[in-house]
Amino acid sequence: MLALTTKTMNPEMSQSSFERLSNFIETKLGIKMPQVKQTMLQARLQKRLRILGMQTFDEYSNFVFGLDGDKEIQYMIDAVSTNKTDFFREPAHFEFLTQTSIPELLKKNHTHQKTFNIWSAGCSSGEEPYTIAMVLNEYKIKSKVNFKFIIVGTDISTSVLGKADIAIYDEEKIFPVPMNLRKKYILKSKNPEKKLVRIAPDIRKKIKFNQLNLMDRDFSFRNKYDIIFCRNVMIYFGRETQEKLLNKLYYHLVPGGFLFLGHSEALTNFQIPFVSVAPAIYKK
Repeated sequence: MLALTTKTMNPEMSQSSFERLSNFIETKLGIKMPQVKQTMLQARLQKRLRILGMQTFDEYSNFVFGLDGDKEIQYMIDAVSTNKTDFFREPAHFEFLTQTSIPELLKKNHTHQKTFNIWSAGCSSGEEPYTIAMVLNEYKIKSKVNFKFIIVGTDISTSVLGKADIAIYDEEKIFPVPMNLRKKYILKSKNPEKKLVRIAPDIRKKIKFNQLNLMDRDFSFRNKYDIIFCRNVMIYFGRETQEKLLNKLYYHLVPGGFLFLGHSEALTNFQIPFVSVAPAIYKK
């Protein structure tokens, strides 16, 4: 009896269900779903079956692609999206941002109003855009240069965007943040037992979070961006999808704008006129 209960709670995903779900995920999200990821996909969707009271993945896939499955698609996207991120991840990028990117852009004619538009693509729960905001605010104070910046953070997962917008984190998450920045930009909970922190309002108000699927043909942005961070996103895509995305990122950058990728993401053999200026940093 116990074995039957366990099997019911953790059903095996059939090959037909895996093919239906993985094909949709790769087409809709661009995320590669080869056969070796079947176990991972099964594990990530087990909770959805339990919540919906379903016994099999065949039943679940029929529901997702049925007439009433639209809302479930977003839950599935949230479940299968990879949302690994940290404050000050790949810190050399933030040094380059203030030592090279911003000084160069300040000299350009297109930034004569000195308002920088910055996009954090695949921002997850917000650690990256908040890091950018803290770094730029510090640079602005120390350099005594009067400029403004607007940061847009996008992700396909609504659940992580909700966390990003609230900007409340476990205290251990802020360990990579330098102490001087913690004191200025991060607030501790009034209840010390909760071990929670929150990004200060002056930093939060500089960032707007929106849902965006990088596979969409048209991003519908009004302005082009001076700086785009799209780090550790393309590693989940196939080469054709990567090239399409890179072309869209190139289009949405101003001339002389900078693209920051993850260190495992190279533009080798892509026919896109980016110029490499530092490890995983490119210029239009």
